[in-house]
Amino acid sequence: MRWRRNFDVECHPLHTSESIALLKVTDRKSLRRYIYLPQRLYQSSPSWVPPIYADEWKFHNPKTNAALAYSEVVRVIACRDGAPVGRIMGIINRRHNEQTEQRTARFFNLDCLDEQVIAQTLLRFVEGWAAEKGMDRLIGPFGFSDKDPQGLQIDGFEHLPVIAAPTNPPYLRALVEAECYTKELDCVSYKLPVRAEYPALYEKVYQRLLRNHKFELVEFKTKREIKPYIIPALRLVNETYAPLFGFVPMSEPEMRRLAAQYLPVIDPAFLKLVRNEQKEMIGFVVAIPDMSRGIQKARGKLLPFGFLHMLAAARKTRQLNAVLGAVKEEFRNRGVNVLLGKALTQTALARGFEFIDSHLVLESNRLMCAEYENLGSELYKRFRVYQKRLSQALA
Repeated sequence: MRWRRNFDVECHPLHTSESIALLKVTDRKSLRRYIYLPQRLYQSSPSWVPPIYADEWKFHNPKTNAALAYSEVVRVIACRDGAPVGRIMGIINRRHNEQTEQRTARFFNLDCLDEQVIAQTLLRFVEGWAAEKGMDRLIGPFGFSDKDPQGLQIDGFEHLPVIAAPTNPPYLRALVEAECYTKELDCVSYKLPVRAEYPALYEKVYQRLLRNHKFELVEFKTKREIKPYIIPALRLVNETYAPLFGFVPMSEPEMRRLAAQYLPVIDPAFLKLVRNEQKEMIGFVVAIPDMSRGIQKARGKLLPFGFLHMLAAARKTRQLNAVLGAVKEEFRNRGVNVLLGKALTQTALARGFEFIDSHLVLESNRLMCAEYENLGSELYKRFRVYQKRLSQALA
């Protein structure tokens, strides 16, 4: 079977548990096997959506992912009889640990068959690696920062995953929890119905803000118009996301990389921002039409024709996905969020969308959760970040 031969590897075991051996990723050839391994494991599942592989290569490339310069990483592939059956990545974000005075490592990219011995071998390897590096705790799934897909999906599997959100088979939860990992925090996603009318209180706030002219709503028609605002918006993210779990401020090169990654798929109509009387940006929200069906059809590849499948899916979908948003702290609770939300909803309604995916919201962010619930949203997905004290692992 040709595809099987492409994935067979010569394993030089780092660690062996029963019939499972681990291969360390050290070169481009093994990194390719690592990146495409989930395709082998999950392609038979109708609900699996592959990543966009061009973005995966950039994530693992020090030239395009600045976080690799201040982090230690290890990647391994689990093999049985020469065939890959799982993978995992260990991360130590030195910058975040120094800023927070922690000794925390992360596990990421955990993918494997539904067998406890595979998950156990992968997790225990990262635990041992982290302990040798002086870490006292392991969290995950968690990437370099909260900007990477975070958490293990534990609910809402009947819905397709969306771009920049985690995806995994349901059985991974039991495999992780069997290794004594416990809840660190949950993130949730809401399904917000697109309606012509907002609740009366929100409509009243919206009309008042339009009349007093203290805040200016800015909307766009072309990508050329939005380019000057991309980096300032990401600077606002740095400012407002600082207290969030696992957040690491973006450097200017990281901002440019993120802007280059998402600018091609941003529809200017779905970027809304608000300025104050001094013409300073005080809040923004950006959303993109859902492309999950197109990414499936393209098998995660942009070329030669994959991007056409994604564009077609974006034109047909009735789902809009919120990607990023922020409001300056001193302007919160003053209706800026209402102004942004109403404008986004009106555009979505005019374009025939039926609901908006909120993207991940920290369960502990009761203010934002309450806003979605007050607007009649349904909590329809849940993601969990786990933690384990490494003293437990070594006991």
